[in-house]
Amino acid sequence: QVQLVESGGGLVYPGGSLRLSCTASGSTFRLYFMGWYRQAPGKQRDLVATIDNSGNTNYADSVKGRFTISRDNAENTVYLQMNSLKPDDTAVYYCKSVWLLVDYWGRGTQVTVSS
Repeated sequence: QVQLVESGGGLVYPGGSLRLSCTASGSTFRLYFMGWYRQAPGKQRDLVATIDNSGNTNYADSVKGRFTISRDNAENTVYLQMNSLKPDDTAVYYCKSVWLLVDYWGRGTQVTVSS
């Protein structure tokens, strides 16, 4: 069982920045495949970014060049640095880990981009 706790969401103006954090339980975090997903009201949950246990990253086209995913294995934490935020980025952001072919999800953190 892997437990995930997200933090760092909030209200930000367009063009602003936020950094989300997701801390995971377990002593084998360095082996987890990690990702960030988001779900806007009335829409499906979509991939934002992923990072594997070698540090390889993947991004949705809509966030390329603006968002950066990273991980700190010593802290069991994955980050999502979000810059140049747009109103369309408003959503609940969820952290996901994959370990031994099982998906684990956090409860999500709200990000609202509005003037």
